[in-house]
Amino acid sequence: GDRQHRAAAKSEETATMSRGGFSPYDFNGGTVLAIAGPDFAVIAADTRMSTGYSILSRNMSKMNQIGPRTIMASSGCQTDVVTLASQLKIKHQMYQHRTGKPMSTPSVAQMLSTTLYYKRFFPYYAFNVLAGVADGKGAVYSYDAIGSFERVPFSATGSGQSYVVPLLDNILCHKNRQDAPPDLTVDNVVKIVKEAFVGAGERDIYTGDKVEILVITDGAIDKQVFNLKKD
Repeated sequence: GDRQHRAAAKSEETATMSRGGFSPYDFNGGTVLAIAGPDFAVIAADTRMSTGYSILSRNMSKMNQIGPRTIMASSGCQTDVVTLASQLKIKHQMYQHRTGKPMSTPSVAQMLSTTLYYKRFFPYYAFNVLAGVADGKGAVYSYDAIGSFERVPFSATGSGQSYVVPLLDNILCHKNRQDAPPDLTVDNVVKIVKEAFVGAGERDIYTGDKVEILVITDGAIDKQVFNLKKD
């Protein structure tokens, strides 16, 4: 009888802990995407940061520059994103001091993978896309939470992923279409990015306010901001 009573008390205690327990993660929402062009890459992210049904900030950038021509855009838990970006920037600085030159985009891509994998048993709650220029061509890399990655024509992640990916599949990969594929100029790609974010912002409460769009070429990184709905 006493043993059963203790077991029942223990299971009640466990249930109480799981109901009101502490979670080290928070999902702060937002959508990020990147598209590789012939000799450029475009990477974009909205600036809304939320938790639950509350907007914490309408002007929080999800972009981090690592190296002269490489940008990482991340959604997920903002504290983990900040920590991850800080780690990558420190590692990049150490590489520069050691070799006397900055990392190439493929090197940064590999470094992000190993940094995520190192934390695989308590992962960074950060969902990342990486964009830059490699050997004169636009380069975009897609990641899972623990560092598995591949080079892709485009990538999107975050709370609006399920709205953005089918659209980009249709327009960029030209799936199940008979008409001519679009000409991937900088202006056309930026236009596609804007359409994707307008659509995501219409359906996803965590995507909105503004979208930052960065165009990466061999010579420069150009930034523009496009306003989205604030509700």
